[in-house]
Amino acid sequence: MNELLDPLLLARWQFGLTTVYHFLFVPITIGLATSAAIFQTAWYRTGKLEYLRITRFFGTIFLINFAMGVVTGIVQEFQFGMNWSEYSRFVGDVFGAPLALEGLLAFFLEATFIGIWIFGWNRLPRGLHLASIWIVAVGTILSAYFIIAANAFMQNPVGFQINEERGRAELVDIWALLTNPVALAAFPHTIAASFMVGAGLIISAAAWHLARNQHLDTMRPALKFGLWMMVVSGVLTVVFGDQLSLAMVATQPMKMAAAEAAFDTVCGADASFSLFTLGTPDGSSELFSIRVPYLLSLLSTHSFDGCVEGINDLRAQYQELFGPGDYTPILWVTYWSFRWMMGLGFLHIFVALVGLWLTRKGRMPKQAWVWKAAVWSFPLSLAAMIVGWVFTEMGRQPWIVFSQLFTESAVSPNVSGLDVLISLVAFTLIYGALAVVEFKLIIRAVKQGPPELAEPDPETGRVEQPTTVY
Repeated sequence: MNELLDPLLLARWQFGLTTVYHFLFVPITIGLATSAAIFQTAWYRTGKLEYLRITRFFGTIFLINFAMGVVTGIVQEFQFGMNWSEYSRFVGDVFGAPLALEGLLAFFLEATFIGIWIFGWNRLPRGLHLASIWIVAVGTILSAYFIIAANAFMQNPVGFQINEERGRAELVDIWALLTNPVALAAFPHTIAASFMVGAGLIISAAAWHLARNQHLDTMRPALKFGLWMMVVSGVLTVVFGDQLSLAMVATQPMKMAAAEAAFDTVCGADASFSLFTLGTPDGSSELFSIRVPYLLSLLSTHSFDGCVEGINDLRAQYQELFGPGDYTPILWVTYWSFRWMMGLGFLHIFVALVGLWLTRKGRMPKQAWVWKAAVWSFPLSLAAMIVGWVFTEMGRQPWIVFSQLFTESAVSPNVSGLDVLISLVAFTLIYGALAVVEFKLIIRAVKQGPPELAEPDPETGRVEQPTTVY
């Protein structure tokens, strides 16, 4: 019973639950904001009504996700003070800068100009109205950067000094914080992956209508756009992910070793990438594996004869640096989350490539299974991002701030396990209700399809906007 009411365990579960739930909306919002801006730009330049209909259609879905993301994101900040007060005290001076920039600059741009975009139809000049959605898109990306910069401090602490008297980290170089090598590598990887998620939603929504042979004038170009966006952003995600892996090896070698279940330091041909590995129960050695020679060395060092430090050697190094203890993350979580992240992402890119082939030169497949596969493929890249986040955070354990603060030392000392359990149950029920609302709103918006719009007024060039949208 005491283990079930362990405040640390419950606080970690609660933070994981609320963060994963909030993260469901973030990449969709980033991907759809930029997509809506591109669609509206196409309408602005060509005057074709179908591009305006696509803009309004996916703009509605974007707004639903944006609103839900704001609501669920607020909870994250409350948790820092509620369950993680020691962590908040330790990093508060450092995190204050990027989080303030995120709120006062990035979110201000999003919240202000999203209102202008919603209510500016036929009230603002078309160019200014187009600029508003582009500012919103830029704001979502800026917001992501500041959050990633804060998270990167947890992976690779820079730009700070420890105040021994107060026992906390204090910011001394904000530029070092904002240009953290981990942040610079993680940011483009995350944004490209978010575009994959947005593309996946566009593909699924367009495929649902095309399977029913409806809204062909709008859903055909939307499908084509989504397929190409998936392929291009997928390739960029892989390229930027490679750079992130180099930063990870340089700053957190134990995470890479755990991701590969590499128990011993290996070089060259021995530094192979394991497709499947089984280890001893205590995680000290390997029992069985299926491996690709040289691939781990190539991924980790960009050379065929590079060396990758193993778990056992790193354990000994960390024990010498930080004292007795086990500095190995949960191997099965890091190992399999790393592979699920890559596998799901590559699978979604493959789906898009198949879709481009089947729809080449204006073809529309007749087989029902093709459209069903397109519709149900949406969760692939989103699930890849979620397990990627799990890998990033769980691979850092037992540290909450790498090399500076243990996770077990960061939990609030005066919060009981029962208190955390009550809030965990409450959040789970509330988030469950919000999930039902979100799902129904998205499904209804998708099924409604793009709005019917009148032809532009020949004198003013304005298009009568539907009152039921937004």
